Amino acid sequence: MKKNKLLFLVFVIGAAVSSCKKDNNTTTAPKVTTGVYVLSEGLFNMNNTTLSYYNFSTSAQTTDFYAATNGSGLGDTGNDILIYGGKMYIVVNVSSYVDVSDARTAKNIKKIDFKTAGTPRQPRFVIAYKNKVLVSAYDGTVAVIDTTSLAIEKNITVGPNPEQMAIFGDKLYVTNSGAYNTVPDSTVSVINLNTFTELQKIVVGGLNPSTIVADDAGNIYIGCNGDYSPAHRPRLVKVNTANNTIVKSADTAVGKFRYYNGLLYATGGYSGSPYVRALSTTDFSQKSANFVTDGTSITMPYGLNIDADNGDVYVTDAKDYVSSGQVFCFDKTGKKKFSFSVSPGINPNTVAIIKQ
Repeated sequence: MKKNKLLFLVFVIGAAVSSCKKDNNTTTAPKVTTGVYVLSEGLFNMNNTTLSYYNFSTSAQTTDFYAATNGSGLGDTGNDILIYGGKMYIVVNVSSYVDVSDARTAKNIKKIDFKTAGTPRQPRFVIAYKNKVLVSAYDGTVAVIDTTSLAIEKNITVGPNPEQMAIFGDKLYVTNSGAYNTVPDSTVSVINLNTFTELQKIVVGGLNPSTIVADDAGNIYIGCNGDYSPAHRPRLVKVNTANNTIVKSADTAVGKFRYYNGLLYATGGYSGSPYVRALSTTDFSQKSANFVTDGTSITMPYGLNIDADNGDVYVTDAKDYVSSGQVFCFDKTGKKKFSFSVSPGINPNTVAIIKQ
């Protein structure tokens, strides 16, 4: 009888110790409700990309949310972020992978490698379409990733050094910057999203096309950086997707820009303008030289995102490019709703909104 009791006691103690060990080895990530993630790219070759989380309910910013959850940082030069299907896709350019995490916890699920025989492919931007995630890469391709298996199913050859992408209908439009060429590129690749093949290249006129957005009427808008010389100035180009022809082109510098409710909202590009302009989609004239109407000062607008549900405009401020940045949220009339620092994040470039 005593022997049985002793064995039982040993079993209970062993189970308790085992349970404690299991609990100690398991990290429970906090659950995100509503708010915004902010990706800060950090400094080139400094391995200091960070992900901040701002909680709408508490007005609190969690410092380096990704590192706090995973116990390690994101890597070198985070370039873009997308929330899709309950997952978060973070493109880390210099480290050359796409980090896939749970959108509610930022807990890492998988890192999708973007190297060929050890050579970095330099992924750049990400967009989603019907359970696929598409990632442009500087090796002249767009990778098609299945959102269930998280495997790269296909690499579509486009032009040199592709950058941002936009979708209208069943077509993907990819800017080919040719940034590493002696003479930058001047084309946009058109991809059939049913077959994942390139249909054609549109010559847009301006050099170094990089940024691109689609409106809701079948047009795309392309920001071309030029080659930073008076001979090839920055241009903004409008293309009709029905026949893929240029319908408007004008000299104007735009950095990040977004379409919302009949207008284009644009930062000033490399010209260093501290303002976010509102432009006509018809003739690119300025509807507002400064979207901000309450006197709020932004040092260096670096990223721009708009909440399509309510028109809130998020502007990330890079400050001097080496100090911790800041994020501003304005309502659709240009009045500030709130702002927060992303310290220790440097060069915040993209905001991803998460809702219940």
